[in-house]
Amino acid sequence: MSRSIDAHVHLWNRATDPQPWIDPATMAAIDRDFAPADLERMLDATGVDAAVVVQSSNSAAETRRLLAHPSSRIAGVVGWADLTADVAEQLDELDPSARGRLVGIRHLVHVDPDPAWLERPDVGTALKQLGARDLGFDLVVRWWQLPRAATVVAAHPGVRFVADHLGGVAESDDDAGWETGLRELAAQPNVFAKISGLAGLVSGGDGARLRRVTGVALDAFGPERLMYGSDWPLAELGAGAVAWRRVVDELIAELSPAERQAIMSGTASAVYGLGA
Repeated sequence: MSRSIDAHVHLWNRATDPQPWIDPATMAAIDRDFAPADLERMLDATGVDAAVVVQSSNSAAETRRLLAHPSSRIAGVVGWADLTADVAEQLDELDPSARGRLVGIRHLVHVDPDPAWLERPDVGTALKQLGARDLGFDLVVRWWQLPRAATVVAAHPGVRFVADHLGGVAESDDDAGWETGLRELAAQPNVFAKISGLAGLVSGGDGARLRRVTGVALDAFGPERLMYGSDWPLAELGAGAVAWRRVVDELIAELSPAERQAIMSGTASAVYGLGA
């Protein structure tokens, strides 16, 4: 049986990788450092075997530190590289012993000051380099950026893209607009998506909306292109990782065993090349 995978978690030590976006007043639950030992406890509590650690700052140094973590529960790292520069050169500079743990690249597009960052010619060149290296690109975008993302994805059919947090639906104030954008993105066969970043809807008691948006994602992508992610430790700002895992089990309960396995392990393993 395939090991279960949490496709989206974060680790940080603020002495080396500051997280200035954390507001101590409103984000007290995550106003601390999170290490591999904390991750292992969370995975044990949620009944998940391993996780993909995703960058939380646009920092090559953070990526090197994440790749150096020895925990066997870290299945891979989605790191950062400067896509406005020579990506191949940056990848070649990584420690060869850690390079194999790099399974993808992400840039914080949703907060980049350049609204057209994804469409920059140099970023397009870098995306092609990622495809040549068999590395995917995680898309972290606001819901209103989905049409722009779909245009970029269509221009790079040789690159695997992963839409984090179902395309930012948790922050959407226009679910109809979000759905249109997500379906446009899902129409490209090289795009996958994470059922993640939604624990706040659970704690907010918006179960009907959660079922609705998850249903849209299942219809648009199919289980074979969806993967489970806790978005821990940010999930602790909402219902928490344990409650979120329980909710996801409920949301996919009516799917076949093969479809549930795809969401809980198969898709992430295939997209990120994690093996059995």
